[in-house]
Amino acid sequence: MKKLSSVTISGNEKLGLISNLATMLSAGIPIIETVDSMLQDAKGNQKIILETLRADLMQGQHVSQSFVKFPRVFDKVTANIIQASEEAGTLDVTLKDLKDAIKKQMEFNDRVKSALIYPSFILIVFLGVMLLMLTFVVPRISSVFARLRVELPLPTQILISASNILVESPVQTVLIMLFVIGLIVFLYKRYTQLFVSLLLSLPYISTLATEIDLTKFTRSLYLLLYAGIPITAALELTEDVVKKKDVLKAIQIAKETVLSGRKISEGFKSQKSVFPALIIKIIEAGERSGTLDKSMQDASEYLDYEVSTKLKTATTFIEPLMLLLVGVMVGGMMLAIIAPIYGLIGTVGGR
Repeated sequence: MKKLSSVTISGNEKLGLISNLATMLSAGIPIIETVDSMLQDAKGNQKIILETLRADLMQGQHVSQSFVKFPRVFDKVTANIIQASEEAGTLDVTLKDLKDAIKKQMEFNDRVKSALIYPSFILIVFLGVMLLMLTFVVPRISSVFARLRVELPLPTQILISASNILVESPVQTVLIMLFVIGLIVFLYKRYTQLFVSLLLSLPYISTLATEIDLTKFTRSLYLLLYAGIPITAALELTEDVVKKKDVLKAIQIAKETVLSGRKISEGFKSQKSVFPALIIKIIEAGERSGTLDKSMQDASEYLDYEVSTKLKTATTFIEPLMLLLVGVMVGGMMLAIIAPIYGLIGTVGGR
């Protein structure tokens, strides 16, 4: 049987599961009947989750206790929100809020992914063009140069050498490429945190990553506070949703500030390099009115809009930049082929 801690489902499956639970419970259907109904159409890992949930419920356990068994599907924030709602008797309402939050998170993730699609597509096209030139165009040109014994510039020699290796030893080349790709994947999995840290330290990406982390943090904190979880426990749970160390440190400082009896906004004020002034103002307003959870929701929506705008700007900037980069690289390859031909024409013309 598959280990429960390794079970995963897609975002759409997770959204469907939470949505169905929320809808049926809101309609007054008992939880066991709800799970039995969902099991009729469940497949794959979703069925494993529902079967485990049903077995636990039959033994008198809570929904949150089942969800904890699937850490790759339900994070600590989700499990604790469910637990708090079960204790308060508001599971159906909380599941609706979770459904909306998951939907927003999926839309947010889709916007981030879509910003990477175009550069990836251009890179694949360039690699395809380069492979086509090295396997078909360059060998034909190099045979002409070899018969004429033309003195070739260094870029042309490198291009011809790469083409010869690819054409004469295709199996070995493919094996080497697969080995290199496998090594990169292995190193990435082994040193993921190092790779992520290096990527997140790049100028524009660093600012964008901070705002993405703040969006996740404020949205998670809103859900936790709305579910009735104490602010210190909520802050501790949100530490797991962020990637950047400076954002994590800011959250930890805010938690220590609250533990010392001061307001959370005071902790954020000491970290103005991480938390924008407007977000701090929104949080201060929430503290004064006693609606900190609502303020966190407003902050998350504002940050979501800001990140979406920056992603659109980045995509608009990346598209012509990638085209220019590919044009320069392809043009460089063509120049390496054409330059000796022009040199040969010039030599013949001089005679």
